[in-house]
Amino acid sequence: MKRQQERTKAPQHVAFVMDGNGRWATQRGLPRLAGHRSGLANVTRIAEALVERHVSYMSMYMFSTENWKRPKEEVVGIFELLTEWLGDTGPRLQARGVTFRHLGRREPLPGSLLEAIDYVCEGPPASGNLALGLAINYGGRAEIVDALRSVLATVQQQEIDEAAIAGALYTAHMPYPDLLVRPGGELRLSNYMLWQAAYAELYFSPVLWPDFDEEELDRSMNAYATRHRRFGGL
Repeated sequence: MKRQQERTKAPQHVAFVMDGNGRWATQRGLPRLAGHRSGLANVTRIAEALVERHVSYMSMYMFSTENWKRPKEEVVGIFELLTEWLGDTGPRLQARGVTFRHLGRREPLPGSLLEAIDYVCEGPPASGNLALGLAINYGGRAEIVDALRSVLATVQQQEIDEAAIAGALYTAHMPYPDLLVRPGGELRLSNYMLWQAAYAELYFSPVLWPDFDEEELDRSMNAYATRHRRFGGL
């Protein structure tokens, strides 16, 4: 009975890779930024769906430290879309009980985007239905480097252990993801949650992110429910 209960338990934290926006737009003969706009609209829909499914934490990989390699016009456009989305949609999600947390490096993000991030992250407390981690200018390796720098500045060398590093990560106030979902058909983590995903259950979907709907969300959660999480034990 205990194993059956573990098998059917819903995830507490679902992490998403926001992948396929550009390909979605290209397939439709649209500019890539149209795909990024549709992708952001879908973040809102999936966040609201997770609130209804009583998931407590959501993390969204929105812009990586490697995405700076993209054409400057696309990067600037993504930042403008993020700023607009946070300003328009942030209050709507907060009204649904969603709180926000920025996961990533602040520099060299533009000031207007940082102001929008700070506005939603430092806004009035919501009811706590869902904590949404915004992985913007995020890289898993960069996060570990930043955590080590923080730990080395405050503790003795002999005090450096997994707990000390975990407490210095961007996600220190969030549980590790139970389920990591990557839409878009790619089968890799792409430098996302490298520390936190050590024992996450992975779900790879062929559906591009703008088309990742509640039906596909339920497929991922149903797949999670069938798995036995042993964390290296029996």
